[in-house]
Amino acid sequence: QVQLVESGGGLVPPGKSLRVSCAVSGAALEFRTIGWFRQVPGKQREGVACITFTERNGKTGRRVKGRFDVSGDMTKNTVYLELDNPKLEDTGVYYCALGHDCANFASPKSFNRWGRGTQVTVGR
Repeated sequence: QVQLVESGGGLVPPGKSLRVSCAVSGAALEFRTIGWFRQVPGKQREGVACITFTERNGKTGRRVKGRFDVSGDMTKNTVYLELDNPKLEDTGVYYCALGHDCANFASPKSFNRWGRGTQVTVGR
């Protein structure tokens, strides 16, 4: 059974780059799609980045929004989400999830297996 575990959240000063991780177990990343989502208080969960591992040599397809970036390490079976210049409004719970492709990465409905999330709080 595929499991996803997020880590790397916590208190982040405004302006300092943030990176959170998603460790995937139960399946290799090859030919898999991992999406990253954010849920801020009072709002619906939204997709912020997505990556598809297309070949064993690590080639990927990516889609991102705004200040986000996504990458992965197939040797570690881990996917990373980076946020440049975090702002107070970026505070929320960040989730990774397994999906079929990144075509509709903004919608949580396209993803069927989820991690429990990691809390990110931007502040001093």
